[in-house]
Amino acid sequence: MPRTPASDRAHRLVSSPAGRTHLVEQGSGPLVLLLHGFPESWYAWRHQLPVLAAAGYRAAAIDVRGYGRSSKPEAVDAYRTLDLIEDNVAVVEALGEQSAVVVGHDWGATIAANSALVRPEVFRAVGLLSVPYTPPGGPRPSDVFAQMGGTDEFYVSYFQQPGRAEAEIEPDVRGWLAGFYAALSADTMPAPDAQDPHFVSRGGTLRDRFPAGRLPAWLSEHELDFYAGEFERTGLTGALNRYRNMDRDWEDLARFAGAPITQPSLFVSGGLDASTTWLADAIAAHPTTLPGLRASHILDGCGHFIQQERPQETNRILTDWLSSAL
Repeated sequence: MPRTPASDRAHRLVSSPAGRTHLVEQGSGPLVLLLHGFPESWYAWRHQLPVLAAAGYRAAAIDVRGYGRSSKPEAVDAYRTLDLIEDNVAVVEALGEQSAVVVGHDWGATIAANSALVRPEVFRAVGLLSVPYTPPGGPRPSDVFAQMGGTDEFYVSYFQQPGRAEAEIEPDVRGWLAGFYAALSADTMPAPDAQDPHFVSRGGTLRDRFPAGRLPAWLSEHELDFYAGEFERTGLTGALNRYRNMDRDWEDLARFAGAPITQPSLFVSGGLDASTTWLADAIAAHPTTLPGLRASHILDGCGHFIQQERPQETNRILTDWLSSAL
């Protein structure tokens, strides 16, 4: 498939409820909005932008509220899902479109799914990478997370108190990011019998369980420098505030309890990603919760950062799905 050069990318700042949203777009055709996860940026889609453009799509990768060059509101509750959905709607409108396909990875997958659920008239198809769709409802999230890990603390619970995780990360942003990316990547993640890096020992930190040594194969020193530079400039609070709104999201989305997403959909996960195991029931329920599911893929030997670990395979899956969904 022909590729368009990176020089064709255009950086834009558009008005949104956040204040401004930064995006990088490439190509022309049907709009495909790309949403990154934690702790990343638009740059997580650097391998997809030129391929989607070459395939006849207008690909737009945004910096989610609190990240990169997008606005970073101070209030913790400014990072609830409903606010991020309206940022996405504002981007679609600012780009002169009435609708878009939305594709997300990690937190971006959850935001993408909820965008399609809440604003189906805007988001006509949805692709989910790494995190499956789980309809709203069920127990309060903080209660669920508090019960995980036994004597250890689940990382989502660890992230809840403002300033706590920041105190661990911000003195050495580059080193922390390197360890986090390595912990969740197929070629550098800890052995199955090692301590799980998704949990924190009481009184400890997440980085205590990060693997030491080399970077994952998908991440060069230059690419790590880009990510580190973004977070050294912005800090981590905006990114972490997404975790601090999970109970608010649970309340905000209560009216959608049990609701399926009916638009054409896609799910892709790594076979070595912990979410594939933890959320196996949600994946198994996709025929009911995602009745428009066109394709579902578990990539053997792949970790969490799918579109960066396996860019060619991910690009093929995305372009095949888009051609069938639109």
